[in-house]
Amino acid sequence: MNDSNQMSLTFASRSENEAFARIAVAAFVSQLDPTMEELNDLKTAVSEAVTNAIIHGYNGDPNGTVTIESRIEGDTVSIMVKDEGSGIEDLELARQPLYTSKPDMERSGMGFTIMENFMDSFEVTSEPGRGTQIVMFKRIESKKALYN
Repeated sequence: MNDSNQMSLTFASRSENEAFARIAVAAFVSQLDPTMEELNDLKTAVSEAVTNAIIHGYNGDPNGTVTIESRIEGDTVSIMVKDEGSGIEDLELARQPLYTSKPDMERSGMGFTIMENFMDSFEVTSEPGRGTQIVMFKRIESKKALYN
């Protein structure tokens, strides 16, 4: 039996597509039979990553694109969210809790912190002027429990 599967999704950088992205990833991951808590963690992390791409990567410009690639390997899901927007000038600063480059928009500055806390591991790479890529991993316990 092949324990891997993958999907890719590209959509316009419009805020109304954030919910679509969250639901699409949740539907894909549902084949692992996650708990509601695991599913909510994944949906929240995807929501934060996509929102960051739209608001910070493209500054709300709906003409950009956001790409999500998700892969299942055994009981682990990886989710990559990528934009080709403005990138992050100071990645270390941007990863600090409560830091926001958009205080006038009442942003909480907790996006990266939420992604880190809701996922097992989290990586972010960014190049100013070329975009940002976030890769998150989470092991889904419930499918493994079915086989034990």
